[in-house]
This record gives sequence, structure tokens and C-alpha cells, in this order.
Amino acid sequence: MSSAAVPRGLSLWHAVGRNRRERPALEGALDVDLAIVGGGFLGLSTALHTAEKGISVAVLEAETIGWGASGRNAGFVVPNFAKRDPEDIIAQLGPERGEHLVGFAAGSADLVFDLIKRHAIECDAVQSGWIQPAHSPPALQKTRSRVEQWARRGRPTVALDRPAVEELTGVRGYLGGWMDRSGGVLNPVEYARGLADAAEKAGARIFEHTRVASIDHLGDGWALKTASGSVRAGKVLVATNAYGGPLDRALRRTYFPLKIFQIATAPLPREIRTRLLPGGQGVGDTRRNLFTFRFDGEHRLITGGMHVFGPGADTRVPRAIWRRLAKHLDLPEIPPLEYSWSGMAAVEPDFLPRLVDLGPGLIAGFACNGRGIAMTTSMGKVLADWADGTKPQDLPLPFAPPAPIPLHGLTRHAPNMLLPLSMLRDRLDG
Repeated sequence: MSSAAVPRGLSLWHAVGRNRRERPALEGALDVDLAIVGGGFLGLSTALHTAEKGISVAVLEAETIGWGASGRNAGFVVPNFAKRDPEDIIAQLGPERGEHLVGFAAGSADLVFDLIKRHAIECDAVQSGWIQPAHSPPALQKTRSRVEQWARRGRPTVALDRPAVEELTGVRGYLGGWMDRSGGVLNPVEYARGLADAAEKAGARIFEHTRVASIDHLGDGWALKTASGSVRAGKVLVATNAYGGPLDRALRRTYFPLKIFQIATAPLPREIRTRLLPGGQGVGDTRRNLFTFRFDGEHRLITGGMHVFGPGADTRVPRAIWRRLAKHLDLPEIPPLEYSWSGMAAVEPDFLPRLVDLGPGLIAGFACNGRGIAMTTSMGKVLADWADGTKPQDLPLPFAPPAPIPLHGLTRHAPNMLLPLSMLRDRLDG
């Protein structure tokens, strides 16, 4: 096995990215209508859509564009919810609020690919569908219900039997599944950089290496302080997700931080590529210990997995994911492991995205639970309406003050700690 070095704290996407240009740190004082803390998909989509309305907006990124979870994922564009279906969301939120949230998610992938086309973003984007194969009979029944629920809402979904899954994925053993044709894959760092370029062309100002140290309420808005500057803003969006650090102390107890590893193999030879994913889709199955895979633009296989606590995880976990990939895809030879990296996701107990009320004109939007590219892009569009005067209660997303998770200090690492049990249950499912 060989492994190419990825710059510390970054990913494959940063290593191979082409559209990289430095942006300045904030110097001095600035006045804007909307200040955004965080230069990931949510912050950049909000900045773009807000600037297009003629509203002044500034993005303050502590590191570089796409440095956090937006640049550390596998690049899947998935227009639905992790572990949740329309009917149970409507049962939880009620018919009106539930349908609004479902509709918000339904068109999220189309929005991503429309933005890519409209702004000519070069990010190896392929909108050929997202496939969810079923690994067990109960999971197959869930996928049958899932595809029907989304189809009733006009989504381009299709149920897949066993032969169809094998033909589309090149993988044997799944019982069936479903596909949403509006989903797809892309290079997430190049997508984030393209959104940043588009936002600046629309009039947004973007600053890198500008860590916000404090956000203080003023009579008519908010004051944000950085090491070398300050911003006065009528409204503020905190778009840091699980990377807020000390800034989001009120939020840190409202979600589970989930460490996820990703790996990329060396480019695969043509004879193997012709069997696997001939249509270029992305795959994420129904296992509790989710198995995903896709190709990037240079024919590397990309897959990921959760973190298991213990010594040497940074080396041990990527190797385990690498071996799992070869086993599930029945590869005759294991392609060399070329890149590995990790990132933090924010997971809500109910697996729904949400807006958090932190004060008058101060909102945090986060916790897209593994559906970040599509969900945060769509969230940015509706938050531009908030910046333009729409009440947050009238947006399609749940909106409430911070709701701390009981015993968060003991349970915050529950998803990772329970992984061995999830893996055992997956094996028992067959």
C-alpha cells in the first residue's frame, strides 16, 4: 500500500484542486447588512444569493475557503434526508411545516447543478443520480416505501431490483434499492471555490484567515471582532457547523460531533472501471455503518467510514476502510491507497437540518447530517430571503433557540462509540 501526502488538515480535493487563489484577511472596519462567519457551502451560498439581491454581505473565514467539512466530504450531492422519510417528517412537524421542509430538500440537488451551470463552475460535476442499495430484507422494504414517498412529490426516483442494482453499481449481493436521478457527484473544494468566485462577482466580500473572536449585540445590530479588524452588521449568520470552536459555545451541546474518514485509491485501470458505476453515479447503501463509493474525475475510487476510538486511528481506520472497499467491490487486486483524510460532521438527534435562534438578527444554520452539499446550498438560498426581510419563522426550516442534548458531556461521542454494535448488527442482517 502506498499513500500520497495530503497537506496537514486538508483533503484530496485540496491537493488536486486547480482554482485556488488567495483572498485577503480583513483589515480595519467594515459595515455590511449581513456578516457570515464561515466560508463553506452554507456561508458561500448565502453570500451569493444575498449579494444577488443587492444586499451588502461579507464572509469571514478563519482558514481558507472550503477548509472545514465542505472540503473534507466525499462529494456526494444527495437531495434527501439521512435516515428520515417525508411521511415521518410530516408526522413530526405537521402537514404544513413538514411539506415545506420536504420540498426544500427535494429540489436541493437541482439547485446545486443549476448553480454550477449558471456560473460555469469547473468541479467535475456529474448529475447522473444517487443510488441507495438495500443490504437486507427490512432495508429493502424501507427503500420501497422511500421511493414511493418521493415519487408522489414529483421527484425523479426509480425503484431498483437486484439485477438493476448490480448493473448500475457493478456490485453483487444487494437485494435491490432505489435511485434519485437528480443526485450526483462533484469535487467539493472546486465547487466551494466556484461559489466564492460567483459571490464576489455579485458583490460579496470574502476574507480568509479572518477568525472571528467575538460577536456582540449592539442596539441596531451586531459587532464582530477579528485579530486585525471589525465588522458592524445588521444581521449575522454563523455557518461554521461543527468547526465553530469557542465561538459557538451555545451550539456545541445541541449536536453530536461525528468524525468521518475518507480515502481515495490510485486511479483504476479501464477494465475495472467498466464494471463499476458505468453511469457515473454515487452510491450510499442502507448499512448502519454506511458504505459509500464513487469515482472522481481522475478515476480514483472514493469511499469513507466512521471513526472507531483507539490508538492509531489516523492510520488504522483508513487501512480498514481501504480493505472494506476491496471486499465489497470484489476487486481482483486492491488498488493502492493514495490519499486519506478526515472531517467533522454535526449530527442532530432527529437527523434534520435546522436554524438556531441566537438573538435578534443572529442565526446559526447547521447539522445537515451527511447531506451537506445539497442541503447547505439550498439553505443558503432561503437564508438570503431572511437577509432580505423574511421572518425566520416563515422559512421552510425548523427554527428555535438552542436545545442542549441531555447529558451531552457523556453522550457527545455516542455515534462513534456505538459503531462496533452497528457493525455487528450489519453482519447479522446478512
